[in-house]
Amino acid sequence: MKFNISIVLAIFFLLTACTEDFEDINLNPNEPTAVPPNVIFPYGVREGIDRIHGHRTRLERLGLDGGMLWVQYFARNQYTNEGDTYNPDASMRNANWEGFFNESLINFQKVIEATGDPENQFYNENYQAAAIIMREYMFSIITDTWGAIPYTSALDGSGGNLAPSYDSQEDIYTSMLSNLKTAADMLDPGGAAITGDILFSGDITRWQKFANSLRLRLANRQAGKKPGESAAIFAEIMGSPTSYPVFSSNDDFALLYHEGRLNDNNNNAWNEIMVVDGREDWSISNTLIAAMTDGAGNPTDPRITVYAEPVLTGPMSGLYDGAENGLPEALASVYINTASRPGSWFTRETAPVFLMTYSELLFILAEAAESGLYTGGLSAEEYMSMAVSASFDQYDLTMPADYLDGMVADHATIMTEKWKAMFSQGIEAWTEYRRTGYPILPSPSTETVFENNGQVPTRLRYPESEYSLNGGNVASGISLNGGADDKLTPLWWAE
Repeated sequence: MKFNISIVLAIFFLLTACTEDFEDINLNPNEPTAVPPNVIFPYGVREGIDRIHGHRTRLERLGLDGGMLWVQYFARNQYTNEGDTYNPDASMRNANWEGFFNESLINFQKVIEATGDPENQFYNENYQAAAIIMREYMFSIITDTWGAIPYTSALDGSGGNLAPSYDSQEDIYTSMLSNLKTAADMLDPGGAAITGDILFSGDITRWQKFANSLRLRLANRQAGKKPGESAAIFAEIMGSPTSYPVFSSNDDFALLYHEGRLNDNNNNAWNEIMVVDGREDWSISNTLIAAMTDGAGNPTDPRITVYAEPVLTGPMSGLYDGAENGLPEALASVYINTASRPGSWFTRETAPVFLMTYSELLFILAEAAESGLYTGGLSAEEYMSMAVSASFDQYDLTMPADYLDGMVADHATIMTEKWKAMFSQGIEAWTEYRRTGYPILPSPSTETVFENNGQVPTRLRYPESEYSLNGGNVASGISLNGGADDKLTPLWWAE
């Protein structure tokens, strides 16, 4: 194509002679050049939590077909090889890795960069702090799933680094704890508002409590490897409640409420899968039923009436019964109608997803008191009693007066009771199982077909994309983990 140079020059001079406000005048409001934080922050929150909780896409359900099965809250009665036999599909590790980084972490980093720049129109230190907290929360899920991961250079330039180096889990924990403290110190209840906050509706004090409670979770998790540093974090936070507030009741723990099907982007994934799509693939596990009933289907722990639905048909109709984990398809399918299904409290449209509960915080304090990590508060027995009571109260239930009779607040009891209380938080319960070995899972029957040497996966393998796009660095990550890239290598904090 030929151009008339005189016409081109005329256009050039015309444009340069226009008012300096020309660019502002001609901005298309339907195609903004800068996406505001209140658009990308809630998207990052929702997508990340959806992956942790369940996810609507088959073979990407890290919570449903990973954690919930591996700690035996659920058992699959169809497609048992999709997680229940300890051999998750490759799509689970590939899609979740990509989703965590591209849907959540990159967006949190963009918010941090925009709101942390005084020259940016979106400058807001409270927003920056909230995005840092969510970034570190999401990184904690990722490193606790894979071990060594790209961390320091993973989000260079906010667009993501295609070949980032890997950091050891120990170094990542050090940085996460430091960054959470920085974010907590930045938060100012009297400062600028956070719009588009789908977690705490802009309540800065609740963000402070989440940041500090999350620090205690991570400090407790690494305590077996770094007891001195973890004890110092407990002393700092618990010794300065004004500066470092934590969850104080069931009114202020961290959870995401769903809006329901009126807003399809924020419907509960379990509702979408189990109710709307009619998938009946998940039964309640025998292991959970045995822990919360008398063996004849009658509840001994009222929480089972929330966690599960009574059996629909057969001799156990109206009672509670479970399915065995790890069975071959032909044997598992009989449980579709004869085992309890997930409770409607959790499958309704607006059911919340728990990121961290008040009950969990109290169990953390009970464990820290029992181990001597934290000695400045109540006894392990008192914290455990409060934790169990808070778990019942979470569902508007009253803890039976004799529930704790005969219990001793030792490590095994604290962790087993914590497992009962963390129902629906499959990934977090899986992490605590891998860290402590509790609860003690039953010996498998001769009919099970567990893979992975019959062991609960200790981690996920790295996705194939890392081998093809980042081969040298993923090899370094494998070395940092101290074992093969398989599902048997223990993570750094394993006790």
